Amino acid sequence: MVTRMSSLFLRTLREDPADAELPGHKLLVRAGYVRRAAPGIYTWLPLGLRVLRKVETIVREEMEAIGGQELVFPALLPKEPYEATNRWTEYGDTLFRIVDRKDAQMLLGPTHEEMFCLAVKDMYTSYKDLPLTLFQMQNKYRDEARPRAGVLRGREFIMKDSYSFDIDQAGLQKAYDAHRDAYIKIFDRFGFEYVIVHADSGAMGGSASEEFLAVSPNGEDTFVRDDSGYAANVEAVEVPVAAPVEVTAGPAHVADTPDTPTIDTLVATLNADHPRADGRPWTGADTLKNVLVMLVHPADEEHEEPWREPLAIGVPGDREVDAKRLEVQVAPAEVEEFGAADFAAHPELAKGYIGPGVLGTKHKAGGSSAIRYLLDPSIAEGSAWVTGADEHGKHVIDLVHGRDFTADGRIQAAEIREGDPSPSGTGTLTLARGIEMGHIFQLGTKYAEALGLRVLDENGTLVTVTMGSYGVGVTRAVGVIAEDNHDEAGLVWPRQVAPFDVHVVVAGKGDELLTAAGDLAAQLEAKGVEVILDDRAGKVSPGVKFKDAELIGVPTILVVGKGLADGVVEIKDRRTGERREVPVGEAVDAVRAEIGARP
Repeated sequence: MVTRMSSLFLRTLREDPADAELPGHKLLVRAGYVRRAAPGIYTWLPLGLRVLRKVETIVREEMEAIGGQELVFPALLPKEPYEATNRWTEYGDTLFRIVDRKDAQMLLGPTHEEMFCLAVKDMYTSYKDLPLTLFQMQNKYRDEARPRAGVLRGREFIMKDSYSFDIDQAGLQKAYDAHRDAYIKIFDRFGFEYVIVHADSGAMGGSASEEFLAVSPNGEDTFVRDDSGYAANVEAVEVPVAAPVEVTAGPAHVADTPDTPTIDTLVATLNADHPRADGRPWTGADTLKNVLVMLVHPADEEHEEPWREPLAIGVPGDREVDAKRLEVQVAPAEVEEFGAADFAAHPELAKGYIGPGVLGTKHKAGGSSAIRYLLDPSIAEGSAWVTGADEHGKHVIDLVHGRDFTADGRIQAAEIREGDPSPSGTGTLTLARGIEMGHIFQLGTKYAEALGLRVLDENGTLVTVTMGSYGVGVTRAVGVIAEDNHDEAGLVWPRQVAPFDVHVVVAGKGDELLTAAGDLAAQLEAKGVEVILDDRAGKVSPGVKFKDAELIGVPTILVVGKGLADGVVEIKDRRTGERREVPVGEAVDAVRAEIGARP
């Protein structure tokens, strides 16, 4: 049946919604695809649902092509499986927790590793049952602290998650490779630019991990790449540990540096009052900055409640600690500011002048607890630094790592910059922004061990099943495609996900135009073409119809207007703006050729 604008549940907007920030989000709302129900929660209107179903179909086809079997778990889940894997506490405040009328604790599923694992455990017992790949498309729930960008980062969203089950690592690698190839096909069909990057597994656990990022200047993720093909999320960049260097600095000595609580003020004072012997000016890169944070660890076997741990991080003074990189390194702990109360609990810390002298687990001062101290990998053993002397108004010059101070270890937490040496050993890094669209993990046995998923191998021995986890953001894909396919007039959908193949516009008044447009729409529909017909005769002007057609963004627009008197109609390509007139009798075949329909 032809979809008619006169009866379609749709209201387009001429002004951008106040809560929308990104172009794609603004246009999805203005064109009537989605409507905000609450922060981070969206209603999918009829037009939006058609696009969403096209996206789901692409994902489903490629998953089935690699042997995936679809099922659907509940969104409302019991607490116990997530307790077994410790994610009931690890997820922290992002988990939606619910108590039912019988006081049983439940949750809205953020992801379903546990449920997939238990389903296979319940039904399969032998290696002969494997390999197996299961997938679903299900609503997920995460209580995002700052939901933004519309459907790109919501609190309720649809995700395709699939899981592979194998008897050994070789089988897992095969399943991982198959998913990777399927994802390439999926994102190629979506029609936006993307890059595959090395990623950190985070709370998911496991070994190998890659992200599929849609390249976008509005993306929340920063990734790096070099000319050799190396690409990685910044959280996953492994800066190599600097090789030891020969000690050339003289004895460390304390210098008066009053009113220098920042790197900039310190460098200025050093150059004015303590010039270098070699004549080179001091820079921030010569200083060692020690950053204090407070880690909040989830409850565990040793702690019934979440517990706090101070952490000191030493980085070159011209670098900042990257919050995302740090969060990945310390997960599942959360990172909080080291506040006034924390400084009061550690009187050995001279705020603004903190040095390694009072840091490290081997040090205890004034009865205070030791503070774990981790260094950036770029700080070479044997290198000399200017850093805090643990006394207000004083710094130490020529403090040598390995000679004068040590740390408890290394941490990959310093910011990554454009032009940094590539970890691949080839050239330098360039930075870009992206939106995470897919993530594939080699989970290994983490969840299977926690939930007791074991099968008998060919020797009759019980072995733990090894798993892979693979996700695609389905609702997010709609937002990314919109973000990547629009112009100043509105959305410009790629044909493979467009809500309709052709938008028929009646550009004028009179029954003759409406009848002709209706006939063409019916003929196209009979040939398998998806049609939306703007038949709002007498209700809106042709100008409004044209604006709505461009805003909605169907790839082909068929205009039935004043040219009908001469026996012609107009076909317009929404993306290029190219127009051409064709005889009415040839319009159906011309449109079908335009959209690449089968004979």
